[in-house]
Amino acid sequence: MASIRDACRQTFIVTIAAGLLTSCSGLQLPWDDSKAPAPPTNVEQRTAEIPPPAGGLAAVRLRVAETALKSHDNETAERLYREAHEAEPNARLPEAPGYPGGRARVTAQLHSALASHARRFGAAPHGLWPAEGSIAGALVRVLGGNALGWVASGEQVLANSLRAAGHGDEPRSRYLYRPYRLGAAPDLLVFFRDDKLSDRIGFEYQKWYGSDAAANFVGELERIAADAPPDERPLVSVILDGENAWEHYPYNGYYFLSALYHALESHPFIRPTTYAEFLQVRSNDAGTSAGVAAAATRTLARLVAGSWVYGNFATWIGSQDKNRAWDLLCAAKQSFDLVSASGRLDAGSRAAAERQLADCEGSDWFWWFG
Repeated sequence: MASIRDACRQTFIVTIAAGLLTSCSGLQLPWDDSKAPAPPTNVEQRTAEIPPPAGGLAAVRLRVAETALKSHDNETAERLYREAHEAEPNARLPEAPGYPGGRARVTAQLHSALASHARRFGAAPHGLWPAEGSIAGALVRVLGGNALGWVASGEQVLANSLRAAGHGDEPRSRYLYRPYRLGAAPDLLVFFRDDKLSDRIGFEYQKWYGSDAAANFVGELERIAADAPPDERPLVSVILDGENAWEHYPYNGYYFLSALYHALESHPFIRPTTYAEFLQVRSNDAGTSAGVAAAATRTLARLVAGSWVYGNFATWIGSQDKNRAWDLLCAAKQSFDLVSASGRLDAGSRAAAERQLADCEGSDWFWWFG
């Protein structure tokens, strides 16, 4: 095992990131509200704009069911539901077979978020942290081909994926601190969060003296460096909600952050970075620094769907209340599809309805149910 003295000869990289692109959806992304007109405020007027079809609600339900059965995207929707069983095989699923047109809706949310980021920050994003790091094979396939360089999730997702591929016995220090590649999206690198360090900043260090917390954090990074293979520089991903933690720290984290930044600035081998910078360095000089290569990229044979929260999707699906919410959302989406196909909506009404649908697809609704 490499000693701390040996590790100090390496250039060690730590990534500290916050989810800037996504915040409201487990498998979708926030909707761009800049172009959609404000919805009508008079509920009775809005209802009157779309007269009910002949046959009443029974006819609507029948037509909605027929529409769902004929949907060419239903196979994708069912697969998205089934992936909730990958990390939690006994989870109860909603009665609806799947979210109608799920792939198209994820794609629409993704494109809207990418455009919103470019408009607000003046540049296209380099990568994506989905809400709570929720990823699945179907989502990765959607992300592929959208000029993204990386996506990130939680370490339990990686552990579950390695275990499913028969590689569950490798020490954590040898598998966590490196990028991965998936066959479903070969141009996309996947990084996995160090849950312990991320959660210490998010939930634990607020109870410590700031200088002690900073020293502990740096000490953990030094230990990771010492445990790394001697010919590799580990990449440690620290990811947490950038806005949530600090109100619980004394003086909004001033003492902790000041001590941490000072320690990192003067450290002989720990180097803060971003995923975009990490990828650029690898591209420019093959990732070597002081003769030591960055941690090699591995291919992940299988991705087990999940999030950083318990490594599964239980936050959004599986309980009675959450499943009921999915069934209601599926019914709303089927009604939206039916009315849209009828041609009775003008452009403004359709844009307002699509905006409301996008709001309903946000994961925060399901977070608080159940």
